[in-house]
Amino acid sequence: MRLDEFADLARSRRTHMLVDKERQVPADLIDELCEIGTWAPNHKRTWPWRFAHVTGDARSRLGQAFAADMVDAVVGDESKRSKTLTKYERTPSILVVACEPHDHPTFHDENRDTVAAAVQNILLAATAAGLASFWSTPPVAISPRTLELCGFGPHDRIVAVIYLGWPSAEVETPIRPPAAVNHIS
Repeated sequence: MRLDEFADLARSRRTHMLVDKERQVPADLIDELCEIGTWAPNHKRTWPWRFAHVTGDARSRLGQAFAADMVDAVVGDESKRSKTLTKYERTPSILVVACEPHDHPTFHDENRDTVAAAVQNILLAATAAGLASFWSTPPVAISPRTLELCGFGPHDRIVAVIYLGWPSAEVETPIRPPAAVNHIS
């Protein structure tokens, strides 16, 4: 791939959930996206990423888990918790991405950084596969019920909730400011 081709891919990625809610995303495509995610830089080779693909009725259980953990963590008001109960049903596939912690503070931060880089790999790969995607911040990053539902460890930290589906419409390309680069020599 040439730089201009990659630039076109990166610039064509859009954050949106205008999707066909009935058309499922195949599990093998999700597996491939996650595998591509694991090619993110990982300085100490800690392999900290955790993935859970949530579909069907499990999307409702995901909302229930997050909402219950929001109550326990005193996060959001009743309206926000009520919205959380159903919002994961907006797309046919939800990919929950978490990060394994590390005892060393620097490696702990690097683990989160590599998982964020993995999420970007996934978003770009999803775009290349023709999927719409939306990277959402979880309502609570340390969500015991959600971690358990997803099969993650009790000390893992949720980094992203990615909505995925086949697009039903196009979205407008946003205007971005030019990159401000300080060249120092």
